Amino acid sequence: MTRPHVLLSVAVSLDGHIDDRGTERFPLSNAEDFDHVDRMRAESDAILAGAETLRRDNARLLVYSEERRARRSSEGKPEFPLRVTVTRSGQLDPELRFWHCGGERLVYSCLTPTTVDHLAETRTFTDFAEILDDLGERGVRKLMVEGGTSIHTAFLRAGLADEIRVAVAPMLIGQATAPRFVNPAEFPGGPARRFHLEDVTKVGDVAVLRYFPKVTSAPA
Repeated sequence: MTRPHVLLSVAVSLDGHIDDRGTERFPLSNAEDFDHVDRMRAESDAILAGAETLRRDNARLLVYSEERRARRSSEGKPEFPLRVTVTRSGQLDPELRFWHCGGERLVYSCLTPTTVDHLAETRTFTDFAEILDDLGERGVRKLMVEGGTSIHTAFLRAGLADEIRVAVAPMLIGQATAPRFVNPAEFPGGPARRFHLEDVTKVGDVAVLRYFPKVTSAPA
């Protein structure tokens, strides 16, 4: 069985936050970077976000470019990648936009039944490796993970991320309680482990860094 290549995608402020504490989603990125993210979605077989991200952002996890969707269709792929969410409680509002647009949806829940069994296929899971095994059996070869904090932490803590794309925005959030990319955890290798930096790209006023966590590099 082949597990999918796991790409974690995140935008952070200079002081390491992924959002502020406001009631509305705070845009860290810019239009050019949003387009890059849309391209990566179109190149993925599945897009995953945690239940909290769906609740806070009312996220849809769509490919927005008609041209990219048409290219997927011409290649024999579904117009939209499989959209996946993970929930501990199994409680998700049926009115979320995630349920009412795009293509197929899949829910991984610690508990059964869920409140959305009628809206998507639901599978129970015990850990994230099990999720990757199941996605691999479904033919998913590239999985794009778009958060939030607990989801990114889980993939990194388990050593399951193959690639990290970090868009660094030129701003400071300055709120001690604002969410960050990851929570405190024991990560494989600890702070002595240095990820391989594959690429740095300037996208407007945003710096995009690509790391390969499974490849270690020595300090310069």
